[in-house]
Amino acid sequence: MGFEESQQTDPLVVIRNGKEIILQAFNWESKKYDWWRNLDGKVPDISKSGFTTAWLPPACQSLSPEGYLPQNLYSLNSSYGSEHLLKALLNKMKQYKVRGMADIVINHRVGTTKGHGGMYNRYEGIPLSWDEHAVTSCTGGLGNKSTGDNFNGVPNIDHTQSFVRKDLIDWMRWLRSSVGFQDFRFDFAKGYASKYVKEYIEGAKPIFSVGEYWDTCNYKDSYLDYNQDSHRQRIINWIDGTGQLSTAFDFTTKAILQEAVKGEFWRLRDSKGKPPGVLGWWPSRAVTFLDNHDTGSTQAHWPFPSRHVMAGYAYILTHPGIPSVFYDHFYDWGNSMHDQIVKLIDIRKHQGIHSRSSIKILEAQPNLYAAAIDEKVSMKIGDGSWCPSGKEWKLATSGHRYAVWQK
Repeated sequence: MGFEESQQTDPLVVIRNGKEIILQAFNWESKKYDWWRNLDGKVPDISKSGFTTAWLPPACQSLSPEGYLPQNLYSLNSSYGSEHLLKALLNKMKQYKVRGMADIVINHRVGTTKGHGGMYNRYEGIPLSWDEHAVTSCTGGLGNKSTGDNFNGVPNIDHTQSFVRKDLIDWMRWLRSSVGFQDFRFDFAKGYASKYVKEYIEGAKPIFSVGEYWDTCNYKDSYLDYNQDSHRQRIINWIDGTGQLSTAFDFTTKAILQEAVKGEFWRLRDSKGKPPGVLGWWPSRAVTFLDNHDTGSTQAHWPFPSRHVMAGYAYILTHPGIPSVFYDHFYDWGNSMHDQIVKLIDIRKHQGIHSRSSIKILEAQPNLYAAAIDEKVSMKIGDGSWCPSGKEWKLATSGHRYAVWQK
């Protein structure tokens, strides 16, 4: 039993360590490109670049090719490739010390046969052959009311049922022990109570978990409010509900950062002088990111301004929290961006910056943001001129509207 495997008993070990750097290793179009094979060829680079975990798209058989309308959870032949190729990929990732993160889509599940009310809410002829009692009453089943928001148009799973939870834990244990996944990402985490996420993490023991609690920020018409405390508090409440065992994507930071880079850098300091996202209140549980398969890619629901992507990475890769890099930015936007991101990761690792590193915000003006992290790294983004005082600071890297110094 190696060190990695011995950590399995305590899902908090890796969170306490705070050294994670995540690659979201797919986008909305990956289904078209023989994806497990594509990633297999990139594993050495993913590892060398410094990523500790790669989040893979949902690997189960699904009615939608992207994987987000799952049906047979035990079938791993998907539009991304075969079960054989997936296991080979996860095995190669293990050899290169990159953990595979499974996309856990358990808020909803498409039925195989019609049941109560003439809806497809029975699961006959496949593993986990549940009946209508596994489906919430709000989405056409005979189960209890949902403990969260509805994902409309498909049967939502009733997590209050003990048989459902037992079956899901068995399935997640199988993903860990037989398939080779080590980390979990919980899709549509607003759809069911976070106490069930706690139970699933305790039952299946992933090494690291992150939840997608995507809530709407506070806007006045289309203008983002400066104060997003209630928004980040709701994400923090969700993390608390998981028994603090899971991290969460820092949607608050994404919202604020992508407005800030347009010349409103004052947004990056809250009223108490801290970073204004989940990052400022609970950095060890905040997974920071610029874009994902929903917000960016071809869906482009809420994309980060493309001209300012490197300034965005200069922020999240030097700051506390757990940074996540999007596949498109890393592999599709050219070698220069790939190499600039790698350089920022190198500095982070070399200087020992981690999720709970201390941060001192030095400037937050319309055209300039500057901060010192652990007193080892200084950085600025924006057009304003700034550099740290003292001869001990050396410029480590710079690019379009960003610069980073180290001692």
